[in-house]
Amino acid sequence: MTDDALLTEYKARHAAMLTPLARKLQAHIRELLAQMPRIDRVSARAKSPERFIGKAMKVTSAGARKYEHPFEQIQDLVGARVIVFYKQDVKAVSEMLNRYFRRIESKDLVPDSVDQFGYVGRHFIMAIPEDVVDDDADRAKTPEFFELQVKTLFQHAWSEAEHDLAYKPSEAPSPHQRRQIAFTAAQAWGADEIFEQLHTELGPLSG
Repeated sequence: MTDDALLTEYKARHAAMLTPLARKLQAHIRELLAQMPRIDRVSARAKSPERFIGKAMKVTSAGARKYEHPFEQIQDLVGARVIVFYKQDVKAVSEMLNRYFRRIESKDLVPDSVDQFGYVGRHFIMAIPEDVVDDDADRAKTPEFFELQVKTLFQHAWSEAEHDLAYKPSEAPSPHQRRQIAFTAAQAWGADEIFEQLHTELGPLSG
């Protein structure tokens, strides 16, 4: 399949299948977490056609395509995100969702070194539950998995701003700008640490 044909096919799936699937997944997760405290938001989305084709066209260091079968190999065609108040809530929400979804992969994303600050979050690859798949859906084209992210408000805010900045510059950030970005990451990390401590110390008063 040519890249143009791949994009055309994805656009068709995005409109007819993936966007409705994301909407139902979002509602399903919200229902599962309805009684959980300190959840700021639950959202789900289908990967945009531009992001899909950009990922599908990635190549390895040897120059070969990373994904020979992008519809089957790219696991975040549908992605969901749960934003919570405190670090303790990341653990509680993750444990709850692990009971309801079949987990394929899980990982905590942290900087490579303890003296570095950057993206932090808990990511899962989960099986798409049958509850959100229409009975008449084309199973051959329905994704098997979705990506789930669970993050605090500070982790989410920093990652969204950093991601936005990364796509805007026409040239790479200067050393000073990179230090500024690292500083904001450290502040977000510090805020989470302090709120975690306060929540533990104040107990029910913060609930």
